[in-house]
Amino acid sequence: MDIQFSEERKPGDSIIEKMHGAAELLFREESLPSDRISISVTFVDSKEIMELNRIYRDKDQVTDVLSFPQFSDQKDLPDEGPILLGDVVICTEQALMQAEEYGHSAERELVYLFVHSLLHLLGHAHDTAEEKSIMREKEEQIMSQLGLERQDQNDR
Repeated sequence: MDIQFSEERKPGDSIIEKMHGAAELLFREESLPSDRISISVTFVDSKEIMELNRIYRDKDQVTDVLSFPQFSDQKDLPDEGPILLGDVVICTEQALMQAEEYGHSAERELVYLFVHSLLHLLGHAHDTAEEKSIMREKEEQIMSQLGLERQDQNDR
C-alpha cells in the first residue's frame, strides 16, 4: 500500500502509523489487495478546505474532510495492476476543534476522518439512514480494532 502524505500540517508519526493501520484493516475487511492501492492525503487549513468545498461541492463553508474517489464503486476497481484509489483532504484545524468539541484526542479525530474518507473512496455514502448506519458500523469496527473506540454515544 502506498499512502502519500503531504508534509505541510502533517500530524505526528504515531497518527500516521494509526492511519496506515486503519487502511490495512479496512482493506482487509473489504477484501481488497492493499499491496496494489495508492492514496494521497493532504492536510490543509480552514481557508483551503473552504475553497475546495466551494469549488467541488458548491458549499461555501469549512468542512473537516473531503474525498475525491477515482472510482464510483468497489466493483469498478481494476482486477490487475495498481489501484489509484483517490485523494483525501483533511482540515487539521477543523479536526482539532472537533476533537475538543467531542472530548476526545486529536489522534482519534484525525484517524476517524481518514477512515471515513477511505470509505467514501470505496463508494460508501451516508445519504440515507441505512447507508449512514452501515458506514458508521464500518468506521466503529476499524476504530475499535485500533484502540480508538468511542467513549460515549455523543462521541463519533
